[in-house]
Amino acid sequence: MRYAVDLIPDEEVILVECPDIPGVHTFGDDEEEALRHARDAIESMIEMMIADRQPVPLPRARRKHYVDLPAIIEAKISLHGLMLAQKLRKADLVRLLGWRPTQVDRLLDLRHASRLDQLEQAFRVLGKRLEIGVKDAA
Repeated sequence: MRYAVDLIPDEEVILVECPDIPGVHTFGDDEEEALRHARDAIESMIEMMIADRQPVPLPRARRKHYVDLPAIIEAKISLHGLMLAQKLRKADLVRLLGWRPTQVDRLLDLRHASRLDQLEQAFRVLGKRLEIGVKDAA
């Protein structure tokens, strides 16, 4: 999952905005630091959207600079989107999976290194299958 970002030189820093996710604003002393901070800002905003049960916008914008999110985060965003589409809450997923609430909380926690088999099981009880693809590096 690749989100485009705008890098805007401003006096002594580089400002960063993400056109696909309103509210993502950060900065860095140089391009490398700005992009590193951009990833943190994007992940933080997505965490807030998930916590507020808001849909997470998918990447659409095209720019010169991008922030790549790990595949595990993409899977968690997809699970969240599927839950919203099916009007399910975490408690519903807990019941469907027969798990403890903390286990489901971790499935949607972007900072937690969830196991792939657990994500697959969550998708399966929602009538979906998780697939993984490989693309050329850009």
